[in-house]
Amino acid sequence: MNLDEGRLVSLFLDLVKINAPALAEAEVVAFTKAYLEELGLEVWEDQAGVAIGGNANNLVAKLPGNKPGAPSVFLSAHFDTVEPTQGLVVIEEEGVFKTDGTTILGADDKAGMAPAIEAVRCLHESGEPHGDVYLVLTCAEEIGLLGAHAFDIAGLGVDFGYVLDTGPPVGSFVTQTATHDKIDFTIQGKPAHAGKDPEKGINAISVLAEAVAGLTIGRVGPDLTSNLGIVSGGTAVNVVCPSVTVQGETRGIDADELQDYVDGMIRSFEGACREWGAELKVDHKRHYGAYSLAPESQVVRVAQAAARSLGMSGELRKTLGGSDANVFNAKGVPTAVVATGMEKIHTHEESLSRHALVETARLAYSLLIEAAR
Repeated sequence: MNLDEGRLVSLFLDLVKINAPALAEAEVVAFTKAYLEELGLEVWEDQAGVAIGGNANNLVAKLPGNKPGAPSVFLSAHFDTVEPTQGLVVIEEEGVFKTDGTTILGADDKAGMAPAIEAVRCLHESGEPHGDVYLVLTCAEEIGLLGAHAFDIAGLGVDFGYVLDTGPPVGSFVTQTATHDKIDFTIQGKPAHAGKDPEKGINAISVLAEAVAGLTIGRVGPDLTSNLGIVSGGTAVNVVCPSVTVQGETRGIDADELQDYVDGMIRSFEGACREWGAELKVDHKRHYGAYSLAPESQVVRVAQAAARSLGMSGELRKTLGGSDANVFNAKGVPTAVVATGMEKIHTHEESLSRHALVETARLAYSLLIEAAR
């Protein structure tokens, strides 16, 4: 493999220094598009920005195959990062990239994007046999996998692919994930003067307290979690709270177990509202569905063979987190998640080692070579 470490590091640093919050990735998309066109790849955008209300689209690059009959595969990562990244200053200490502490690093997901691009570039330069290879770079992943939902992955005609978007160890793969549901409860009580006529009101906070008291929040089971993360409501301290909304989520590997838990949550809120005479509104949406890739499937066999050819473990992992792979699998395209070196993501202590960046690029290249075999 003709990997150029300096070139890879330079690309990673260029990418993280471009501010790219979800729905505002236009600058980094333009930079990446020009970079890929300079390599001689076929490059185009879709119309995701219009569909999701952002200023940028998903970006696709194609390296046409040179081996008839070889599988068509893709590598994927996402442009957007959580905030803040404005004014990002990167520091390298003892081979580890981090920031000066005033921003996050944005290694999620530039630690996946730069290696994926370098791997395709190396393959293009090498002349090694391969089928059609695509780079699928998405927008607005961090706020609900919106770019992936808007992208016609099946329309590429690919056989399978890999999303580079999880933490170490490099050389491991996520092949099983959870279903993720968003669930919000709005309790409508009754206002009254808190000092003069409190007994004439129905305090929505009291109703909420009773509803939550009957629930297990947090680690519900080995593969099931629940969280109520945002509470809002009330009008004034001298008014019995007339309404409160609590926003939450649940995640579970087993969809039936997850549904049973959600049903129990709803029953708990309904029971508390009945007892207090309050009204309840429930907004329950499926954020994304679970997937499970069989160890004998082509996408997994190729992944493990590629990792082991480099002396890596090829470990198969499960997680309650989600990624664009959840959407691509749901659309019928087998997709595994490839571990990168990103550490402490979404925090001001986020970091990435130079070694992990290089190893991820080596693995991405090996995936493309192994797929053609």
